[in-house]
Amino acid sequence: MAKKAKEKSEPFKFGKPEDILYLDLKYGRVVIQTRPDLAPKHVARIKELARQKFYDGVVFHRVIEGFMVQGGDPTGTGMSGSGKKLKAEFSREPHMRGVCSMARANDPHSADSQFFIMLANNSGLDGQYTVWGRVASGMEYVDMIKKGDQYDNGSVSDPDAIISMQVAADVDDTAKAAAN
Repeated sequence: MAKKAKEKSEPFKFGKPEDILYLDLKYGRVVIQTRPDLAPKHVARIKELARQKFYDGVVFHRVIEGFMVQGGDPTGTGMSGSGKKLKAEFSREPHMRGVCSMARANDPHSADSQFFIMLANNSGLDGQYTVWGRVASGMEYVDMIKKGDQYDNGSVSDPDAIISMQVAADVDDTAKAAAN
């Protein structure tokens, strides 16, 4: 029991600005530490899409309280993506609160641009979805994202949107200072 409390209280260390994403929501800024060591192709693709402003204005179409928030579909339906499927990069990284992972269809190699952020731990997802990052700060803003209908697979009416997603290295020197 004490070990778990210690794990939660340890501060998260920021990495290189090239490996940090800023996810701006109407509630505030979420800082995501990407994990190219776990999923290099997924991280590269997400950064590519962020630099193209693909995620700007995209909604969180599926939000299940106590589970996760999902977005990344430009149509807002959960049925679309960027059009480029990625081969799975599964790891042993656990799906804990704050972990960022790729959404996919039944085919393990069907992840595209949709991703989810864990609101709670869920070991049932471990090894089945590609973990590509972790919220380093701003999880309180993720918690504020409008929840969906629990009886309709988390479907959200009038969903919250991503204002912007940017690679920290492209924004300013603040992340660089935090990394040093």
